Amino acid sequence: MRPGQILVADHEGVYVIKMVGDVRLTLCISFDQFIDSMFSADNFSAVLFDLSEAEAIDSTTLGLMAKISLQGQDRHNIIPVILSTNPSINRILQTMGFQDIFTIVSELKTPVSPARELTADVNDELQVKEKVLEAHKILMGLNKENSATFRNLVKMLECN
Repeated sequence: MRPGQILVADHEGVYVIKMVGDVRLTLCISFDQFIDSMFSADNFSAVLFDLSEAEAIDSTTLGLMAKISLQGQDRHNIIPVILSTNPSINRILQTMGFQDIFTIVSELKTPVSPARELTADVNDELQVKEKVLEAHKILMGLNKENSATFRNLVKMLECN
């Protein structure tokens, strides 16, 4: 499995987030910082996730993706699009309930390229723990199955 990468670009307010390889929580701090900058941009208008080269995505990253969708709907009345062609990734998206908060497609009419790579930033363990906790609470709020799945993890993180 290839190491995970998150590549991002801003195409005149349409933000492209491409995930490649095995995307893990080591990217959660820089990904969350990107989310903040994306939503504070004056020209923000849409989000496209390209998961066509993703091999695996951990639950923290999925939680941050859900955060983007929920904030996009609340702040800008947009529903992000996910491009996904991998059957195992599609199963994860379905299991997490992403079909309720995203538009999921298997192809795009026009290819869009990301411009830069986010770098891993895991220097602050407390900050990483807070992002992991936030992401899992978001996932728990999507449906009862997620709530049951992540309840013990969230309790453990809150106690430590």
